[in-house]
Amino acid sequence: MDLRLLASFLAVAEEGHFGRAAARLFLSPPAVTGHIRRLETDLGTRLLHRTPVSLTPAGERLAVHARALLAAANAVLDDVAEAADAPANRPVPRPLRVGIMGHGSAELTPAAINAYRRARPEVPVETRQLDYTEHVSALLGDRVDVAFIRPAPDDERVVCEVLTTERRIVAVPETFPLADARDTGAHLADVADLPYFRLPGHTPRVFTDYLYFGADAPRRSRHTALTPHEVLTAVVTGHAAGSGLESFARYYSWPGAVFVPVLDAPWESSYLAVRADDTNPEVKIFRALARALSEDRERHT
Repeated sequence: MDLRLLASFLAVAEEGHFGRAAARLFLSPPAVTGHIRRLETDLGTRLLHRTPVSLTPAGERLAVHARALLAAANAVLDDVAEAADAPANRPVPRPLRVGIMGHGSAELTPAAINAYRRARPEVPVETRQLDYTEHVSALLGDRVDVAFIRPAPDDERVVCEVLTTERRIVAVPETFPLADARDTGAHLADVADLPYFRLPGHTPRVFTDYLYFGADAPRRSRHTALTPHEVLTAVVTGHAAGSGLESFARYYSWPGAVFVPVLDAPWESSYLAVRADDTNPEVKIFRALARALSEDRERHT
């Protein structure tokens, strides 16, 4: 597929106007129109309504893929430019190691991994589940190359990009009185005294602050948990409560666990984290794809 055609298509889709798209690309309007017609002919379907300019259902789907493809192409060009000055015996890239804390960035996690696999099929991808204590240590210990985490670490050795931003929720046993607020929601004052699960002492403070909504001395259960599975086990057996992002409920819908929105808690983000000094070109490509998918999601929400 000709990337120039995709660039013209995206410009028209984003500008909503053939003339403005042509000016943005430093092309003539007839040239842009020709690109769109060629793309529609190649794909065998109409991508844009002309008056007014808007995306067809097929165009909506292509726009998602086009942004990812162009982001990957730009990252590849940067990598090739660097390779021109590199030694001739440059080693083959090692597998890209992707760390995922919990469910990562919800649907963006598998979307980014699959987009990378399509863009770089020659590079193996290894996924590794991270527990709550590995908030930054997996990256800094060189056990993973990129990591889907939350919240952002307070560490200058790590660089983070926001991928999703969501409402906070608490997970409680269905026998708790707070479970009745599953539809109406609760407030911070209502969840302050929940028996949240414990974390090991070496868990980063920024994560404990996130988990306990910044409480200085939260009430804690006797049960320790390091993974969502352990959290839900404690919840459904009536021993502890947990907290997370709203998408947690979509991924961990266990019988006996109730998810209650916390209406006045600040919304929190999930992040893609990398080492600040990492020059691995595969990391750059993965970041570009994840960022493009995140930006496209924001445009459609």
